[in-house]
Amino acid sequence: MREKEKKLLSTEEYLYRTGWVLLPIGIIGAFLITNWLVPLLPESSECLFWKFWGIYCPGCGGTRSLLALFRGDFLQSAWYHPLVMYVVLMYAWFMLSHTLEKLRVPLIKGMKFEVWIMYGMVVVLVLNCILKNVLKFGFGILM
Repeated sequence: MREKEKKLLSTEEYLYRTGWVLLPIGIIGAFLITNWLVPLLPESSECLFWKFWGIYCPGCGGTRSLLALFRGDFLQSAWYHPLVMYVVLMYAWFMLSHTLEKLRVPLIKGMKFEVWIMYGMVVVLVLNCILKNVLKFGFGILM
């Protein structure tokens, strides 16, 4: 085995390679979901939190957000569920920075995977849930 092959991949290199594998899968998946699966879904699909307790769950709006993202409506996607856009932006930043570093663009270093990214996801998830329920119960605004 060559020395380079023996070396374990760093977390960032593993995530970068995985990101390139997932990109075409995501594009094909988005096309299939938007054009094949969504037309088959019943209009009356409801979240169980909403159905039984009348509150928004932490994931409420996620499907609508993904569909808006697939249509290219980024602001609507962020409105439905900001976590989707957060993940897309982190992915884009990570992949772009590592690609530019591999192309040896001066002064560009690939984004390091840090714990704050995961904490940020949790914060966005919790704040989104709280905000939607405050708007519903406090002001009568339904999302």
